[in-house]
Amino acid sequence: MPASVFGCLARLGIQALVHFDGDAIFPLAWVQVGGCLVMGFCLGIREPFGRFYGPLYTAFTTGETIAGFCGSFTTFSSWQFAVFQAWINADHYHRDWLRDVIDGLTQLVFTLALSLSAVQFGTHLATLVAPHFPRPPSPHRVVRYFLTALSVCIYAATFPAYFRMPEAFRHQATSALLYSFPGTLTRYLLSINLNPRFKLFPVGTFTANMLGTGLIAVFEVLQSTRGPPSVNACNVLVGLANGYCGCLTTVSTFATEVDALENKKAWFYVVLSIVCSQLLLLVILGPSYWAGHVSEQLTCHYSVT
Repeated sequence: MPASVFGCLARLGIQALVHFDGDAIFPLAWVQVGGCLVMGFCLGIREPFGRFYGPLYTAFTTGETIAGFCGSFTTFSSWQFAVFQAWINADHYHRDWLRDVIDGLTQLVFTLALSLSAVQFGTHLATLVAPHFPRPPSPHRVVRYFLTALSVCIYAATFPAYFRMPEAFRHQATSALLYSFPGTLTRYLLSINLNPRFKLFPVGTFTANMLGTGLIAVFEVLQSTRGPPSVNACNVLVGLANGYCGCLTTVSTFATEVDALENKKAWFYVVLSIVCSQLLLLVILGPSYWAGHVSEQLTCHYSVT
């Protein structure tokens, strides 16, 4: 619960920090690289980390699925959504179709390359730290109960934060925090139930990424049907896109699984994930863009994460 909340909050904060006029690199690159770096580092110290306190390790990462922070920090759905927007020139930049293709390929290829490199670099850093990593005894039962109660309280605090903090915060963060843990929990359940059943590639993670990508397209369309939605509807749609879809989908797990698969299986997993996500966006979002509904900016004007 707290790892989901803090991962989502960190993603929103970093995107806001690195997005400015004249920025040299697309903001999502910082998010994906940062999450993959942490992922690789945690995998490198998984033995002492997991032996100290298993749930704490799960909150950051596990060997097969990311249960908390890294998975909530990185996002597959907004990566694919950004690529799709680049290919169709959703922002109406003055450029030809070739530049649209190059822009989409830049975000597609460089995100994948940087994410895979960040996982390996994080693992390399862990090898330098692992010999000096402290090995404290596992926490006492009372401490574990306290940590569990604290975790529930941290997520419960997102509800009064939504209603009691200024309304401007709902659009920016507090709405997303409400849906962060359900998104992470959905991904975790899909992973542990589906991944072990198939040997070709991690079907659970694939399903989570495709589901989140499809939903984020649906939420975008809902914002632009029959005029601008109400403020409350905007808050819900923004929260679902930033919180639920952002935490449901993950690049860090995706990159780790690609790195662990054999060559042919890895390429099959990458190509299938990208093609299916782009087809989903094309089928769901394409008609709205070409009909002029979304391009008319009858939306909540938020940055999908």
